[in-house]
Amino acid sequence: MIDKRVKNLAAAVAGIKSGSTVLCAGFGSVGEPIELIEALIPLGVKDLTVVANNAGTGETGIAALIREGRVRKVICSYPRTTDPHVFEAAYKAGKIELELVPQGTLSERMRAAAAGIGGFYTPTGAESKLAAGKETKIIDGRTYVLEKPLKGDVALIRGLKSDRWGNLVYRKSARNFNPVMAAAAALTVAQVQEVVDLGALDPETVVTPGIFVDRVVVV
Repeated sequence: MIDKRVKNLAAAVAGIKSGSTVLCAGFGSVGEPIELIEALIPLGVKDLTVVANNAGTGETGIAALIREGRVRKVICSYPRTTDPHVFEAAYKAGKIELELVPQGTLSERMRAAAAGIGGFYTPTGAESKLAAGKETKIIDGRTYVLEKPLKGDVALIRGLKSDRWGNLVYRKSARNFNPVMAAAAALTVAQVQEVVDLGALDPETVVTPGIFVDRVVVV
């Protein structure tokens, strides 16, 4: 019997190792699996590469990981959003690396990893500092830059409801990066508000099929 439910947050993040690349969903705090992210702190992992839309807000979620010195590098689109003081302090002190990636490119790099695509050409960032050191190509008279897949060791995502097979539905815009990250990691852990019986989810509303989800925890 397939049952991907785990009892608590500690079980949800068990086995995640130091040095991992962790995909953290969310646009700001919308759709961010804050409790799952913070569950990495008592686990003791460090030297993490965090991939996210931003570099943390206030003192929670990704910001909490950075505050505790667990993050070696952040790959994101918006490091300076509402109240990014934790990241800014760490960056100015030279305690954390930053790789800026345009938002659409960030999402497509993860989608490429999920689809097994070796890379793609995009005009976004071409002929700018973001293209430094990358292969470029002229296509129909326009400059494109080669971007490579971005795969995670772990994806921490947040849904609204799940069944025990891990099929997920989201609440409106809270889905943002969740589906692409779920498909782009070796281990995908989802926190949800509720687990429902098999068959209770309308198949037409399932955004992330359970095949992409390894663990489900109710928060």
